[in-house]
Amino acid sequence: MAELATIARPYAEALFKSKGLGAPQETADLLDSLALIAQDDRVQQCTLNPKVSVPQVMDLLASVLKINLSQAWVNFLQTLLEHGRLSVLPEVAHQYRALLNAQSGFSEAVIYSAFPLDAAAQAAVTEVLVKRFARQLQTSVEIDESLIGGVRVVVGDEVLDTSVKSRLEEMKVALIS
Repeated sequence: MAELATIARPYAEALFKSKGLGAPQETADLLDSLALIAQDDRVQQCTLNPKVSVPQVMDLLASVLKINLSQAWVNFLQTLLEHGRLSVLPEVAHQYRALLNAQSGFSEAVIYSAFPLDAAAQAAVTEVLVKRFARQLQTSVEIDESLIGGVRVVVGDEVLDTSVKSRLEEMKVALIS
């Protein structure tokens, strides 16, 4: 995964600095759409087929999106296709959103919980996390029953793990040593 992030980072940064792609939010939305298309098995097979040319793949992408791409987008996608890197689009989209959020003063936080959180509980956890990480957060919740209880929060590279599973692991290490 780190290799994919390393490959995607320069593309995301170039897109972020580019002026010819449209508004930043529109760029992020189009990147998300392209990332979904790039993840499709049929599209991946098509891009890996040596009998299918780059212009043919570009036509396929444009027909799926049902929009006319600007020349800047065409150049970007052709560069990815020529280097066999269309599969990094999901990571490019993720890193572009992170850059956009950082510019806006926001970070994305994923709250992993053993149980579903209602809106009030998520708001309470978010309030505590905003104080803890000293920045605005856009939170989402994912269920991970292996945590047993508590939560595990991932904000960028930082992880805050207050789960029962984590505490049991710490006790196990302490007892063994």
